[in-house]
Amino acid sequence: MTTLRLSAEPRPLGKSGISVFPIAWGMWRLAGEDIAEARARVEAALDAGITLLDTADIYGCDTPAGFGSAETLFGQILADAPELRQRMIIATKGGIRPGIPYNSGADYLAEAIDASLTRMGIDRVDLYQIHRRDFLTHPQEVAASLTRMVEAGKVRAIGVSNYAIHELDALQTFLDLPIVSTQPEFSALRTAPLHDGTLDQAMARDMAVLAWSPLGGGRLAKALHPAAVMLADQGERYGVDITAAALSWIMAHPARPIPIVGSQSAARIARSIDAFKVEWTRAEWYAVLEASMGERLP
Repeated sequence: MTTLRLSAEPRPLGKSGISVFPIAWGMWRLAGEDIAEARARVEAALDAGITLLDTADIYGCDTPAGFGSAETLFGQILADAPELRQRMIIATKGGIRPGIPYNSGADYLAEAIDASLTRMGIDRVDLYQIHRRDFLTHPQEVAASLTRMVEAGKVRAIGVSNYAIHELDALQTFLDLPIVSTQPEFSALRTAPLHDGTLDQAMARDMAVLAWSPLGGGRLAKALHPAAVMLADQGERYGVDITAAALSWIMAHPARPIPIVGSQSAARIARSIDAFKVEWTRAEWYAVLEASMGERLP
């Protein structure tokens, strides 16, 4: 019986010319004042082989340190251990501001990228993504802003997050540069990208898919949903936990989504690569999808 096997070989980040490990680590919960502890998490990701580290200027806004604090803490880690920079691909995002809530205007994005670079203490970010669509900014203006970032040497490649397919198409129309990545929420509990064209568009345009919240916001780990029960069983067959099975289920799709692991436990970050141990038959993979949907496929 044919099975779907995963490869740990680096893969292209779209048309950027950058290669990344098939699993990423996200810093949306990176917080606190203990730089050594935070550095241990970063090093756990790097030691596991993970190269793409994803953050955003808004990360930390729900902590006492506030807006920008995740980038600031990450910058302190890099200042403490500058040699780590050579081992990582850094992605960040801008465009969400509490109380506004979205702004992709030219002046705002110009300030946002400079502020992000300053907080992280770096001269250039490898991937800069518009975090969410700003309905009050014309995509031509957004495109011009992103182009200026690249031309100024502040950004290597550009992407989008939480964009619908027609929104991405509109932005790409005004860009001479390729949008190299799209970042949707995607898990066995949130399968919309399979149906709304997000993954199909990524394959057609040769874009990387960065899947955020691949564990359904932690709900899959509780193994209460029927899809979670199936994932737990699949993981047990291969001697791994439900987290590894959930990541592998995402990664088995031919768009080769890159799940962004959000754990702040160094041990759990290290175990994320257990996903490569899990294999799927078509019947097993589709059974999880049907359990997620709560109905049989036609």
